[in-house]
Amino acid sequence: MNATGTITMTMREVDRLKVIEAVAECRLKPGQAADRLSLSVRQVERLVLRYRAAGVAGLVSGKRGRPSNHQLPAGKAQRALALIRERYTDFGPTLACEKLRACHGIRVSKETVRKLMTDAGL
Repeated sequence: MNATGTITMTMREVDRLKVIEAVAECRLKPGQAADRLSLSVRQVERLVLRYRAAGVAGLVSGKRGRPSNHQLPAGKAQRALALIRERYTDFGPTLACEKLRACHGIRVSKETVRKLMTDAGL
């Protein structure tokens, strides 16, 4: 929910809301709702409880508006890329990854190094 009190929902979340409302109002059984939403009956029951407790906002993803759990800290990516540009321009991603770890203590996966190098045009 944003500062004005409005909730942004995807079409999929709107469809889910309609089905969960029907279950909460006893117009639809949890098993039927589970089939429609491709969820387990237990998950439908959890969603109904969240809907009753928090309303529409309870059905919107809690991850919305937050950074990814797997996102690299910006400084770490910039530091790694600066070192690659300065010292390891002729290295491939695997060797550059090994050198970053051994010589500089920067632990990033070789796929992350590959993506950084590709995005930077190296």
